[in-house]
Amino acid sequence: MKTLNIVNGPQNVSAIIQGCMRMPALSKEDAANVICTAYECGINFFDHATCYGNGEAEERFSQALPLTGIRREDIFIQSKCGLCFDRNEFDWTKENILSSVDDSLRRLNVEYLDALLLHRPDLLFDPEEVAEAFDTLEREGKVRCFGISNLMPMQIELLKKYVKQPLVFNQVQFSLEQSQLIDQALYMNNKTTEFSINRDGSALDYCRLNDITIQAWSPLQFGMFGGTFIDNPDFLELNKALAEIAERENVSKAAVAIAWILRHPAKMQAIIGTMNPEHIKDTCEAVKVKLSHHDWYELYLASGKFLP
Repeated sequence: MKTLNIVNGPQNVSAIIQGCMRMPALSKEDAANVICTAYECGINFFDHATCYGNGEAEERFSQALPLTGIRREDIFIQSKCGLCFDRNEFDWTKENILSSVDDSLRRLNVEYLDALLLHRPDLLFDPEEVAEAFDTLEREGKVRCFGISNLMPMQIELLKKYVKQPLVFNQVQFSLEQSQLIDQALYMNNKTTEFSINRDGSALDYCRLNDITIQAWSPLQFGMFGGTFIDNPDFLELNKALAEIAERENVSKAAVAIAWILRHPAKMQAIIGTMNPEHIKDTCEAVKVKLSHHDWYELYLASGKFLP
């Protein structure tokens, strides 16, 4: 497994993250199989959120982990807070951040989170209140590093004015089909295509300049929750290009799609969400794929983009 040393953060973390959003659907035995398979493939990073199954994902993980024989100190557990669907609001108040972490620690049955991310912006967030919450969590040893999810650069700058801890991760959507993170730079100043629209405030360049590691969620998806583009008849050209490289590299098309993300010099992490152990094994083959500069562009263009 390819590993990364995160600036101001953890060392030797896997480039591929096992997402746990779908874990509530599994028995604790099946969840243990998922965790074991991921770990045996070299994944040592597991991503949670308080809203995943309304906490059930964290609970299932804690029920399953003791069945695996994997030591807590050998894995990196991340959770996110702020999405309160039961109240139909996003909440970054100090009270909610602190109570959310306490709830996550209880559900996960751990003493600390390796990382806590703020999950999408609360439109009413007070950065001073967030800073107080982070100081408390750090002082009490409940969180070791911090980050954000789906935040634009100016929102991050506002947080950084008050928060003293480094923000080391930004979790955003990115895939061959949902490539808006990189599109605008290519099509800038071009009125003939909507690809020229800056949708994220140049988040990728900002994060690279500020040593914030991008975590790509839904790396095999089209739309926000449209399903996978792998073997989807609506993406024939893309699947043809993926298949050609997959055959050459003796891996799955999913592995090639993940390798396309990992090939980017920003040193991103890719979050996979499958609960199928065989799919986990197949996808982790991405770290063995050697994509040339030409391969990378060929896949990008096959996804429906064009060169200006």
